[in-house]
Amino acid sequence: MITGLKRSVRRRRLLAGVDLRVPVGARVLVVADQPGAGSLLLGILAGLVRQHRGRFEMAGLQRADDSIHGWRRRVAYLPPDGGFYPWLSPDEVLELAATLAGFGRAERRRRVEMMIHRYHLGTDLRRPARRGGPAMLQKVGLAAAMISEPEIVLLDEPLRAVRDPERAELLSLPGPRRTMLIASQDPAAEAGLVDRIVLLRQGRVAVQARTQELAEQGLPLSLRGISALAELRQAATAEAATA
Repeated sequence: MITGLKRSVRRRRLLAGVDLRVPVGARVLVVADQPGAGSLLLGILAGLVRQHRGRFEMAGLQRADDSIHGWRRRVAYLPPDGGFYPWLSPDEVLELAATLAGFGRAERRRRVEMMIHRYHLGTDLRRPARRGGPAMLQKVGLAAAMISEPEIVLLDEPLRAVRDPERAELLSLPGPRRTMLIASQDPAAEAGLVDRIVLLRQGRVAVQARTQELAEQGLPLSLRGISALAELRQAATAEAATA
């Protein structure tokens, strides 16, 4: 639950009072008319940026709860670049992620092996991840984020260097109660991965809907299509008010 979230960047109000409630298990696409607003929202939810006003709660937790049985295991965030030093090897990144999540030695190794297989990291895992190129960096970042099997996953422009159909496969995160938010400037690329859309317009939620509503209106999964849905919703509300 997000209430009244506000944040400015270089005197630009990107978040002007965001109110949002996301159901457990929803897969949500966040798009915005201002570049960077969706990414900023996820950065705040991940605890990397402090909001100027407002509050939020996820999975019954606030950011102050950073215990290994709280935030660190239950909420994960993936930035566009993978989020780790590129000279680290995939094995080092995953071991570090499992250690920070508080797992014991045997469980760490089990989870590392599981992530290596699930996210197609190959066999040469002791050389710097950067040698595998941008796609490898991003896949290792996703594997590290998912190592604790979090309940909430925040994905900022995820896996842009990974081509479909592998990208779609890797981002189809299992778990009926796993909640996922994707900030994207390319909504069409997230088709099939999300079941809800949120449009931020001038820093506020202009529309929140199921993706099937776009299809019912004959609108594409694009910023233009989502904006058109917001206009239709607004017109319907105005008509109902005057009826």
